[in-house]
Amino acid sequence: MTDASFIHLRLHSAYSLSEGAIRIDQPKKGDAEIVELCRQHNMPAVGLTDTNNLFGSLAFSQVCSGAGIQPVMGCQLNITPPADRASGRANHRLDPDQVVLLVQNENGWENLLKLVSHAHLESEGMSSPQVSMAELLKYNEGLLLFTGGPQGPVGRYLLDNRIDPARAMMQQLHDVYSDRLYVELMRHGLDDENRIEQGLVDLAYDMNIPLIATNDCYFGPEDMYEAHDALLCIANSTYVDEQKRRRVTANHRFRSAEEMTAVFEDLPEAVMNTVTVARRCAFMVEKRAPILPSFPTVAGRTEAEELRARAHDGLDRRLERQVLTPEMSDEEKSVKTKEYKDRLDFELNVIIQMDFPGYFLIVAEFIQWAKDHGIPVGPGRGSGAGSVVAWSLTITDLDPLEFGLLFERFLNPERVSMPDFDIDFCQDHRDKVITHVQELYGRDRVAQIITFGKLQARAVLRDVGRVLQMPYGQVDKLCKMVPNNPAKPTPLSVAVKEEAGLRHAREDDERVGRLIDIALKLEGLYRHASTHAAGVVIGDRPLDELVPLYRDPRSDMPVTQYSMKHVESVGLVKFDFLGLKTLTVVETARKLTAQSGTDIDLETLALDDRASFEMLGKADSTGVFQLESSGMRDVLRKMKPDSVEDLIALVALYRPGPMENIPRYIECKHGREQPEYLHELLKPILEETFGVVIYQEQVMEIAKSLAGYTLGGADLLRRAMGKKIAEEMAQQRQIFVEGAAKNGLSADLANQIFDYVDKFAGYGFNKSHAACYALIAYQTAYLKANHPVEFFAASMTLDMGNTEKLSSFRQELQKSGLGLLPPDINHSEADFSVDNGAVRYALAAIRNVGHVAVEGIVRERKANGPFRSLADFAGRIDSKSINKRMMENLVRAGAFDGLEPNRARLLSGLDMVMAYANRAASERDSGQVSLFGGGDVSEEPLMLPDTGDWSPVERLNEEFSAIGFYLSAHPLDMYGPTLQRLKVKTIAEVPAYIRTSTSGTRINLAGVVSGRQERTSAKGNRFAFIQMSDATGVFELTAFSEVLAGAREHLDSGRPLMVTADAQLEGDGVRLTAQHFQILDEAAKNVSVGLTIYLDDPGPVEDVKSLLERVGRGSGEVTVISRIAMDREVSIRLSNRYKLNMEAASAVKSLPGVVDAQVI
Repeated sequence: MTDASFIHLRLHSAYSLSEGAIRIDQPKKGDAEIVELCRQHNMPAVGLTDTNNLFGSLAFSQVCSGAGIQPVMGCQLNITPPADRASGRANHRLDPDQVVLLVQNENGWENLLKLVSHAHLESEGMSSPQVSMAELLKYNEGLLLFTGGPQGPVGRYLLDNRIDPARAMMQQLHDVYSDRLYVELMRHGLDDENRIEQGLVDLAYDMNIPLIATNDCYFGPEDMYEAHDALLCIANSTYVDEQKRRRVTANHRFRSAEEMTAVFEDLPEAVMNTVTVARRCAFMVEKRAPILPSFPTVAGRTEAEELRARAHDGLDRRLERQVLTPEMSDEEKSVKTKEYKDRLDFELNVIIQMDFPGYFLIVAEFIQWAKDHGIPVGPGRGSGAGSVVAWSLTITDLDPLEFGLLFERFLNPERVSMPDFDIDFCQDHRDKVITHVQELYGRDRVAQIITFGKLQARAVLRDVGRVLQMPYGQVDKLCKMVPNNPAKPTPLSVAVKEEAGLRHAREDDERVGRLIDIALKLEGLYRHASTHAAGVVIGDRPLDELVPLYRDPRSDMPVTQYSMKHVESVGLVKFDFLGLKTLTVVETARKLTAQSGTDIDLETLALDDRASFEMLGKADSTGVFQLESSGMRDVLRKMKPDSVEDLIALVALYRPGPMENIPRYIECKHGREQPEYLHELLKPILEETFGVVIYQEQVMEIAKSLAGYTLGGADLLRRAMGKKIAEEMAQQRQIFVEGAAKNGLSADLANQIFDYVDKFAGYGFNKSHAACYALIAYQTAYLKANHPVEFFAASMTLDMGNTEKLSSFRQELQKSGLGLLPPDINHSEADFSVDNGAVRYALAAIRNVGHVAVEGIVRERKANGPFRSLADFAGRIDSKSINKRMMENLVRAGAFDGLEPNRARLLSGLDMVMAYANRAASERDSGQVSLFGGGDVSEEPLMLPDTGDWSPVERLNEEFSAIGFYLSAHPLDMYGPTLQRLKVKTIAEVPAYIRTSTSGTRINLAGVVSGRQERTSAKGNRFAFIQMSDATGVFELTAFSEVLAGAREHLDSGRPLMVTADAQLEGDGVRLTAQHFQILDEAAKNVSVGLTIYLDDPGPVEDVKSLLERVGRGSGEVTVISRIAMDREVSIRLSNRYKLNMEAASAVKSLPGVVDAQVI
């Protein structure tokens, strides 16, 4: 640094979330912005002082040191202000003070970790993260302290003209920090800086404290000023044009050394001290080897000895339970046992040699704890399922030898890297396992991992548009021009280049141009911090000794301030605790089958159940893990899988790229084509997949068998083929060809096989992972095929909040001939349950009905018997746990039909019911008795209003509002054969119809409108997304301007409609574009013959005739079919004809004694 004249030591990166805008992460191409700025201004060092965090410190350290720039590690930290400054002062004076801390050495780094972690973990209820002055003084060693300018504890006293307290504060800091204290001067052109500067200089000279010149950098070049100003507005929910808001100046940029020297030409020592400080802070965070807590062993054994003992004991149990059968001879058992034990010992030797026994023991412990406490755990995930050690320790539940899974794909002795088990837990209880780990190893030694949300293209356009106060509709149009691909977001720069509409809008409208220019500069900056969904780290010491900690406001568990990419650099080992809903479905279904008298042991479940594979061959896979998409069902229909191996192949193949091999696999499987093997040595490896290379493990086996690779070396070959690095590929090709020659293969054939394998290796799938997920798929298929009622009840419980999925399951139950019983206050559970061979609808699945509240109702019913009447119900429930809105929806859904069948009457009398419940609760609490029933208030009569019931249509609409779909019936049910005559398709029939249709894709649908969202296109035309339902499900149509304009009256009518639409398959769904809407009754007039009415006895005939006369004469014939004896009916055709529609049919159906009425 001999030539340096000034070093920036106060810089805010993008990790000062929504505040800093200097990028420090290494981009894919070129240098990080911080490196470019330092090179541009010839600065050999730079200090990072993000606000109250060290989020970017490790990335900053690595990026700068890698570019030959010295990183100075630091932080701008909030300090709780002294109490004496609050007295009689404005509220803004209560804001925390700010100081800058820079790391001098290892001790200083450890103290900064403590301070920053305490600021986040111990500031609950405060306005922002902060530490006390006492903590700042306590954790001082190895740290340099800048006094903080106008926002510092000394500067704020000076702003109040309180010289003596300012001096006392300076003395207090100086007493502790001594020659590590610097008086900080800033010259951004702010009034506060000018007001206190002389006071600071005087104190510094009087107390012999060195001065330091800093520039509070928030952005790089000056042309970033406007964009950064917008960023501050985004962060603080203000507008650019607002006067009273947070602002910085154009001087808060990364100014050159020359400019800073000129700005402080009167205080040259303050400038030169920046170089001195940089020299004093020659510290970097060194990478650490993996750190794990010690695992408690038995009888003084080492971890390696403990692992061997547990693994061998576990394997003996696995062999006895799952591998060795009574039919085997002793010799066969001996051979089989040796095969497993040899593999186990090989793996153990590798694990111990690589020093990973502790990792396996830790994972095995929390998995076993979960299983012991009834928490479902997945059979495995990822390459870890290839380990016999993991299987023996019950980390995984898939026999690696049975399925040909390779240990080296998981842990390669020739490529040392940490093992990484991804564990699936039941999503409802995953947190319990994490809590157990906290309690076992210490809450201060376990943390989750941070993630950072970025300003992506659409989001940054919306945010910038808001702070510029542009019309929402205009900004919304621009956002929708950006392609939306959540898996691979389109950068705004690409969208502007490729989307003509966006480009033209930018060129034609100056405000849009400004919006896009600012958005382009802000895109990719970090906006917020959150918690990784699965990652957890466990340390051998308090984590704030290794990594800075953060608290997510939504969790009470500490979070590392380093992201997944960087936590391992400081020695922390990541464990993935994933939540998988399907495990909860499987466990819930198992519990339901046990209640029915059948215990299912998944560990010993036979994997050749014919009913399961027959069901999958029919593509009946709704609710089956991994296999329920329409595309997957299409493949199932063609493949007709008959083994778990088929399912493993299907899971591996059903991805972009490998999908092209599915037809070949199917044709060879069914003998319509013959598998091709380039060499006889390939046949044993590829026979199970009919000559198609599907798995990464096959690539490894081919390299081993043909070219003499070790499996560890073959794993390196697999990785090289995946990365396609030319130099590495050339080396591997040479090794492969030379090895193949020893097996008698010519160079030409060896090269041909290498190219063949290389083609597949790029997208070959991890068989271990595919096998685990295929096993879960098989388990769910088994449950559905053999215990469908329990399976559907479990599946519906887990999707209780998704009415679309519930409606889909209802259709599946209907197709399967299984019943779905309505909600009933005396029979339903809080969750979906099994009731006499049918699924009983869950009380908690009704909208606005809380799970806790209905659990209380169910508890009371089970404790004291069914509710005998409404009065009995109201007298026994806890009135504090229910509310009127909840009761209204229970009534609408029919939950009280067994106590009061007239839903309209009960709904109108709910105030009386609620008042009764409240009075009964008060009497119970006070110990009083009722005048009407001795001590039993539930016997007091409850009189409801005398109100007529809803018509069938009204009843269905009310039910729909409470449940989210039509449960007991559908308004279209009354149209019966009329829909067939109109050639109307149900939404469930549409996909199959489109696939086989030769007459185009224009179809007729019928349904009831349930929702509509209108939008305006980029050209200013109105269009709408319209949600409808028929008896088989819900669907959505798009209606463009002309169709929409002519259909509004129909859409608002509340009546069933017929719609002509163009249908197109799109992914797993159908895209429907409406062409014409018509009131269904109007369409039915042209094809309907009449109305058929069914009666229990002839009594209501006169009432029917009287109602029809009021409807009016028309062209429709009416037939009345009445039962006149148990086994005899009479059919009467009325002499007059009437105006018939659904309303008329509904009115007839609501008459007492009428069983049904159908338009035909």
